[in-house]
Amino acid sequence: MQSHNVDLLVVGGGKAGKSLAMDLAAAGQSVAMVERGMIGGTCINVACIPTKTLVNSARLLKTMRRAADFGITGAESPAVAVDLLRHRKEDVVGTMVAGQRKSFLASGMDLVIGEAKFIADRTVEVALDGGGTRTIRGTHVVINTGMVPSLPPIDGLAGANVQTSESILRLQELPASMVVLGGGYIGAEYASMLNLMGVRVTVVQRGAHLLGREDPDVAAAVAEAFTRDGIEVRLGVEATRVTRAAGGTVTVELSDGGTVSAQDILVALGREPVTAGLGLEKTGVGLSARGFVAVDEHLRTTADGVWAAGDVAGSPQFTHASWNDYRILKANLAGGALSTKDRLVPYCVFITPELGRVGLTEAEARAAGHNIRVARMPVSAIPRARTIGELDGTWKAVVDRDTDLILGAALLSAEASEVIGVVQMAMLGGLRYQQVRDAVITHPTMAEGLQLLFSDAFLE
Repeated sequence: MQSHNVDLLVVGGGKAGKSLAMDLAAAGQSVAMVERGMIGGTCINVACIPTKTLVNSARLLKTMRRAADFGITGAESPAVAVDLLRHRKEDVVGTMVAGQRKSFLASGMDLVIGEAKFIADRTVEVALDGGGTRTIRGTHVVINTGMVPSLPPIDGLAGANVQTSESILRLQELPASMVVLGGGYIGAEYASMLNLMGVRVTVVQRGAHLLGREDPDVAAAVAEAFTRDGIEVRLGVEATRVTRAAGGTVTVELSDGGTVSAQDILVALGREPVTAGLGLEKTGVGLSARGFVAVDEHLRTTADGVWAAGDVAGSPQFTHASWNDYRILKANLAGGALSTKDRLVPYCVFITPELGRVGLTEAEARAAGHNIRVARMPVSAIPRARTIGELDGTWKAVVDRDTDLILGAALLSAEASEVIGVVQMAMLGGLRYQQVRDAVITHPTMAEGLQLLFSDAFLE
């Protein structure tokens, strides 16, 4: 058994951990990063990158089907070639994984492929992928093991050969129909993408509306878009039993007494932190009530010298939030005191049309005691939306009536993922809404719509 000490030991190569490991190794510190095989982390392998690659293909298919609307003929009957679709996805992922591996090795870090388990304070034993074990002790340790899809205890679910957000990426063919359990961000993205590819989709959502964290009017607009595109949305019900017939058909029994059947089923009912089997009981690292590694606002755990970052630490479940965790860790390991408190984390749900979000919702702003004004605008008011033929959606923003500062925004439209960054920059810069309204913004662009959104015509 090999054993050695390092300045930094990273357990799990997610966005925060791998970025920190590369930086400190390149700066001359001794660094070991243990990864059980997913080089580059969840985002590159089974989340952001492959799914958005597929979303892009699905949207292209939709555009091709509408070719005649844009004055183009001869492209009215495009079809999905699953093998080519999968090849493109794997090529994108493979290229990025290879780049990550090259960067890891170039940094000078010790990349250890295997399963880590803590055996003492700041010390892990690694069952190496190629056989054998290694023991590594770090002066500082960062836990960055991420999350995995969870399967709730629904009767029959475990034996129904269901799809998760990760396994569905390996499908060899598209099913004719799909039941999606869960109308949160992951479920909604897959429902939208599969529908664009020609799959008949039914979404089963326990809550009263889709995307439970959003304002009801925003969620209703998403549901309306889904229904308009042919997605069946079942709200206020949950699955009570799942069975798969010998022929492959899946039947889901619902809490309202109804049933829904499809060729396959996707379970998107949440993710759980990867802490089981890590041996954290040997370290003094505590867990939160929800099973995350407990950290303070500086990302310190309850054990001296041990830090945690990303999804496993309960950070917002976005790669860009984990990237911010990396910057906080880097500063704090050097004696700083950066904090996760009050950081402004935007996000986008890559449904079609996209939902871009930043800051407070209307409900959150009211609950926080703000005296607010609300701006609402149909996307069809934006000239650029007309030129690209994407008129579906609505924009909403919340403004503090006393300070004129922008508190938050929800943009449901084409290119919302790009425009929401403009709103975030305005908020970070402390701009009053009038400064955005009166700015000289390139015409015709979707971002130009912010001038309209904050005009008297749409701001109450």
